[in-house]
Amino acid sequence: MGSVMTIVFQLDVQKFITLNGGPHFRFNEAISLIVNCETQEEVDDLWEKLSEGGIKDRCGWLKDRYGLSWQIVPKVLGELMEDKDPVKVDRVMSALLQMSKLEIDALRRAYSQ
Repeated sequence: MGSVMTIVFQLDVQKFITLNGGPHFRFNEAISLIVNCETQEEVDDLWEKLSEGGIKDRCGWLKDRYGLSWQIVPKVLGELMEDKDPVKVDRVMSALLQMSKLEIDALRRAYSQ
C-alpha cells in the first residue's frame, strides 16, 4: 500500500498544499495555523474540535491529534492590542497570558478596568 504524497485543502478562502516529507519531518511549532474567530461560540467550538485527541496549550494555542499547531484567536484581540494606551494593552496581555482558551469577555474586562 502506498502513502499520500500531497494533499490540497482550503480553509475559508485560503488554499493550502501539503507535501509528505517522510518520517524525518514532523510537525513542530515552527508553523501554526491561525483561526480568527468572530464570537466566543466559534472560539469554543473550534477549541474543542481541534484539540480532541491533541493538546490544549496556553494563550489560544493547541495541537491537534496530528501534532499540528493552531492558534484560535478572537478577532477582537487585535483591536484591543492595537490601542494607543499601553496600560490597556498591558492589562489585556496580562489577562491573555493567564488563559488557555481565549475568553473574549475576560479580555474586554481587562481592557476596560
